[in-house]
Amino acid sequence: MRIPDRAAARRRLAALGGAVALAVTAAAPASATADDHDRRRGQLVSAELVARLSQSTAARQVRDRGYVGDAAVPRYGVDHYRVLYRTIDPQGRPTTASGLVSLPGNDRRELRVVVYEHGTFAARGDAPSGDPRVPTAPSVQADSVLFAGAGYATVAPDYLGLGSGPGPHPYDDLASETTASVDLLRAARTVAHDQGRRLERGVQVTGFSQGGPAAMALGRALQRGAAPHFGLASLAPVSGPYDAQHAEAPAGLERGTLRGKDTNYLFAYWLTAMNRKYHLYDAPSEVFRAPYASFVESLYDGTHGDAEIFTALPDTPRQLLTPKVIDWALHPTGNLLRAYKENDTSCTDWRPRVPVHLFAARGDRDVAYENSLLCERALTAAGARVTLTDVGDVEHSPSRRAALPEVLAWFGERLPADGDFSS
Repeated sequence: MRIPDRAAARRRLAALGGAVALAVTAAAPASATADDHDRRRGQLVSAELVARLSQSTAARQVRDRGYVGDAAVPRYGVDHYRVLYRTIDPQGRPTTASGLVSLPGNDRRELRVVVYEHGTFAARGDAPSGDPRVPTAPSVQADSVLFAGAGYATVAPDYLGLGSGPGPHPYDDLASETTASVDLLRAARTVAHDQGRRLERGVQVTGFSQGGPAAMALGRALQRGAAPHFGLASLAPVSGPYDAQHAEAPAGLERGTLRGKDTNYLFAYWLTAMNRKYHLYDAPSEVFRAPYASFVESLYDGTHGDAEIFTALPDTPRQLLTPKVIDWALHPTGNLLRAYKENDTSCTDWRPRVPVHLFAARGDRDVAYENSLLCERALTAAGARVTLTDVGDVEHSPSRRAALPEVLAWFGERLPADGDFSS
């Protein structure tokens, strides 16, 4: 079913913007230089209105996602746009990625911005922008509704290789999560402009699980001027694995304080993705035991849902992983150490000039609480203003449900969605 735009003028603007972007795509010369590719980053390829939610429908979606309390009730309906845009892959080569841009259904022309970095999943169609071949909306869209329904323009990257983007997903690759997020922000300006709206400079960034380090890294990039129109205003990541080497791997592979099957799902995902960039192994049998070595990599090809993958994996890491790779993960050298060091940096090599509010749960058995403690310690040592809130003795997904309404309230105190706009 085709959803009409809010006004004929906006519909014509959106169509014109998409046609211009597609024409640019067709006209791109094969001999384009690296500088040409860099200038094209963030260019809009297409933007499709995929859902128009009334306020009551937005409220139901947020409630069904598990958010409760007055702060979590949307004030507005929400328009969701599936966006395809130009970016780069982990090797710096030009590619495209998709994401969700959600605009509040109010009359404000000038909008403050929230970026939401999603958590881990393996199926392409579970991304915030969904799968264009499947009409049902992924549940993670309700996380964007929480913020857009409060009045914020909400930008939710799919990351590379998820949603409509080509290729496999480079899971937990901090660099490409950052470039995909920066470039979607650029594309979101065009989407908003085509709807007769304008995005404010200050960006408030949050994210859950995998999206925790992605949020921190995006904040660092914005502070360093990666997106000239935008600047970092606030950071509030939730339950992130900020330090795989010193927190996540020991908790899951040595101490056993994390749930074994969840550790298998996450670490197998990480190994197969990192192998494409860092060449950790020649054959899966070097790191995975039989019979899993024969099919583990195929589980993460973007076509299998999390429930299917969990069913296929054993209960403990020692059933899935060879003793050699467990020891290597706990005492890393060579390319594995390089993979850790290049992707465990979101809290350690910068000093945020804006307040940072970390949220995590001591009861989390998927992502060790120690990740957030180490992040808080590193940022405090660098001189940042940091608060860490423990949302309680709850598991991983409930920590998201507990934290994000608090994140929204904190963002509202810092840059209220309906406050005065300043460029």
